[in-house]
Amino acid sequence: MLRFESITKVFGGLTALDNVSFLAENGSITGIIGPNGAGKTTLFNIVTGFYAQDKGEVYLDGKNISFLNTEELAGLGLVRTFQNVELFRQMTVLENVMVGLYTRSRSGIFSCAFKMPRQIKEEKYIREKSMEWLKVAGLADSAGSSAGSLPFGKGRLLEIIRALAVEPKIILMDEPAAGLNSRETAELASLIRRINQSGVTIVLVEHDMDLVMDICDSIVVLNLGKKLTRGTPREIQENQQVISAYLGEE
Repeated sequence: MLRFESITKVFGGLTALDNVSFLAENGSITGIIGPNGAGKTTLFNIVTGFYAQDKGEVYLDGKNISFLNTEELAGLGLVRTFQNVELFRQMTVLENVMVGLYTRSRSGIFSCAFKMPRQIKEEKYIREKSMEWLKVAGLADSAGSSAGSLPFGKGRLLEIIRALAVEPKIILMDEPAAGLNSRETAELASLIRRINQSGVTIVLVEHDMDLVMDICDSIVVLNLGKKLTRGTPREIQENQQVISAYLGEE
């Protein structure tokens, strides 16, 4: 589904990514781990058009998506979430999800301005579909509340659901468990599994090793901008290079 080939990125004299190659298989959950500064978020920023790599290509479902902008990528079925929860806080919880669905809207300015039948029908569908997504995340009861009033953990779930409203093939999650307590992390793990079971490929950067080892099919380890290894959770746990570089000797 997603393939990296020889990705290299240099900031001044610092090599953030050095010839990184790996793939995330269709229908899988792939984790990317590594110490701070390993290049994990830089890799996500390259995939999603925030940075341009100095060398290498990125392929989505066999198509070269290197240097495409975020709107084009969303149209191809690739979306992401961020380390910090990014919501439209003055809008309602429901409206935040509807924003994601508007990317699939066909109504133009004329239809919206004059409330044409097609636009009314489309608006009704977007609202109903958004409520369905909120039910998936257990947020339906908060649909009319301001997004800014949600607890942090619920805000994280809303951000993920809003991205899913685009109906992507693949979603990139940047540290989705950051700032969550154990109960919220368990809710997140359950949601990620349900998303994956619906047919969406998931790639996540995460520091919560319990979460990564629990939900991921395969794990890629980055260290100092290079790919250290890739394997199953058990293989990663038993890899001495990984233990030394990241998990700790003990």
